Amino acid sequence: MITFDILTIFPDFFVSPLQEGIIRRALNEGRIDVGVHNIRDFALDRHSMTDDRPFGGGEGMVMKPEPLAECLKAVLVGDATTTRVVLLSPKGPLFTQAAAQRLAAYSRLVFVCGRYEGVDERFRDKYVDEEVSIGDYVLTGGELAALVVMDAVSRLLPGVLGCEDSATNDSFSCGLLKHTQYTRPRVFEGMAVPDVLLSGDHAAIARHRFVESVTITLERRPELLVEVQFSAAEQKILKKEKLLSRIDTIVKEHRPVPHSEG
Repeated sequence: MITFDILTIFPDFFVSPLQEGIIRRALNEGRIDVGVHNIRDFALDRHSMTDDRPFGGGEGMVMKPEPLAECLKAVLVGDATTTRVVLLSPKGPLFTQAAAQRLAAYSRLVFVCGRYEGVDERFRDKYVDEEVSIGDYVLTGGELAALVVMDAVSRLLPGVLGCEDSATNDSFSCGLLKHTQYTRPRVFEGMAVPDVLLSGDHAAIARHRFVESVTITLERRPELLVEVQFSAAEQKILKKEKLLSRIDTIVKEHRPVPHSEG
């Protein structure tokens, strides 16, 4: 079980998402627990101010350190669990499946949802364990990012997904994008399901899906192949399918060039 605590100035943002789908079921079954905490409740002035103008001038507002710190202290009072404090921020490294798997090992995750031009650096320095970005684009706040990370982590927990193999077979879990999927009817608008999927030959189906995963990754996200380690048997299949040389070329193109000294 993981406890998720979300620090935000918009707690109502989470009402609907927490009542839908797998997250709702995980909550009802006690596989996760979620606490949403209003940072404004810890503001020090009568106007409940959680932001102010930046020192040195510049555009926008900056989230004040005192309400953030007091909110976090209240959430963690008496805490004896393995906790990680995560700031959702465009300055953080890109969130990946590997990051989700790493965070799933904690018993408690605290998400700090930044807003405006960011949070006071002193709060980050003293209280934040790591920063996470869900992509190279700008959001109005960290709330959406917190939901993304929570969803990705939750589905890795035992019993959260209906099928125990779903998480391990997902895209990115093995470094490749997932193969194509089909269901009934067998023919849709003149397009038939590949015969191999109807053959009952599980080895042939596995081979077909592996080749598809590699091909799709080559076409859509070739940079992912830099980190994939293929077994000898997989390399043999890829060579027969004339994919191995293409992969080698892609890897050489995307592998960082070592800096020379001198």
